[in-house]
Amino acid sequence: MIKIKFGTDGWRAIIGKEYTVDNVARVTLGAAEWLKNKKHALSVVVGHDCRFNGELFAETTAKVFALNGIKVYLAKGPITTPMISLGAQRKNALGIVITASHNPPSYNGYKLKGAFGGPLLPIEIQEVEDLIPDTNTVDLDSLTIDEYVKTGFIEYIDLETMYVEHVEANFDMNAIRNSKMNFAFDAMYGSGQDVMRRLMPDIDFLHCEHNPGFNGISPEPIHRNLLEFSEMIKLSDGHIDCGLATDGDADRIGLYNGKGVFIDSHHIVLLLIKYLVEEKKQTGKVVISFSLSPKIKKMCEHYGLEYEVVKIGFKHIAGIILEEDVLLGGEESGGIAIKGHIPERDGLWMGFVIWEYMVKSGKTLDELIDEVYEIVGAFKFERIDLHLKEEDKNRIVENCEKGIYTSFGDLEVRKVETIDGFKYFFDNDEWVMIRASGTEPVLRTYAGAATNEAAFKILEKTHAAFKI
Repeated sequence: MIKIKFGTDGWRAIIGKEYTVDNVARVTLGAAEWLKNKKHALSVVVGHDCRFNGELFAETTAKVFALNGIKVYLAKGPITTPMISLGAQRKNALGIVITASHNPPSYNGYKLKGAFGGPLLPIEIQEVEDLIPDTNTVDLDSLTIDEYVKTGFIEYIDLETMYVEHVEANFDMNAIRNSKMNFAFDAMYGSGQDVMRRLMPDIDFLHCEHNPGFNGISPEPIHRNLLEFSEMIKLSDGHIDCGLATDGDADRIGLYNGKGVFIDSHHIVLLLIKYLVEEKKQTGKVVISFSLSPKIKKMCEHYGLEYEVVKIGFKHIAGIILEEDVLLGGEESGGIAIKGHIPERDGLWMGFVIWEYMVKSGKTLDELIDEVYEIVGAFKFERIDLHLKEEDKNRIVENCEKGIYTSFGDLEVRKVETIDGFKYFFDNDEWVMIRASGTEPVLRTYAGAATNEAAFKILEKTHAAFKI
């Protein structure tokens, strides 16, 4: 028996080791018990992404819910996490996504979505976790999907078409499709591939085939995992104006300009705020996770927008979206939600907003970013993930907690913030952040400065102080 714990965003484990049919059934038994205790409409929306054996794990989930008298809307074929969230909202149901998002190919996972259309809130996730039994008591082989379809407890649902219609209703897709600008999309072998082929059939595609091993690369849309996409844009010799990438379950965004240069999520958030305020005439609070750039605060002050920083994990943002008037909620990892859509990260949706911005303004991504710089000042961001021994990782975190790092090389610490991890501020708007991952054996380090070289230098000095 293993104790199943939900991390920053769902339960993740290695397939065949801890991620087994029996353990998926255990989690589902806990979720079913939780749902029955709530005594509201007993239904769930279930789907899976492109990972190995996703269909098996999704069907296992569906059968266990049906056995417990809970109506299941089951998606056939790979779907994105935002599709499940949209389906949960439309059906007023609990959403279950079988996905490990951006984790390495050997992992799979289990995400819980609320009937409001976003991540189940932390207090509710804890309630589900507390109800997970120590063993699986269900004879899974005795249950068949066909029998539950006949009795109506399982019903197939076309979430992809639902999502396509939602996009068509909210964007000027004809303007985007028919503009003189050319776009490209890298699905990273993830579940954004089929829906993007439906919505934008004539653009350039990369890694839009089913490959559960993701070609050995973790489907996280950061530059080191997207070098082939970057090269494709560079080799297009100006043909491609902007490239969009999404992670394994398509709730995170990666972006490239027409020169094949990666545009990080700090810049994407600033672009989105500017577009929503200036072009869409929208207002509201901006809620960001702790690892995002302080430049966003400057942008909010410029527009007179309320601003709040929260712990990492989109569930912390989702709770505020439900309670307050939020214009945008965003994370450094590329998970962003905006007003007018579900309270959920959605990489494809954010990509369409950026493309619509470019098409409607007639400006390149670089020109739009220059306009952002006129408000907040130019800046660059770099991040390095350190794969360390557990004892080294723990020692560094303990040193942070004890306040041992008062400088990094010649960089004097002027201020420290500890909302979630440790953010150290230096002179000249420079900063570094240190945080242990909530889902992987990794120590993440982030830095902001005026140039890429300066940001890398900060990381170099920070890592030297670790003495590893």
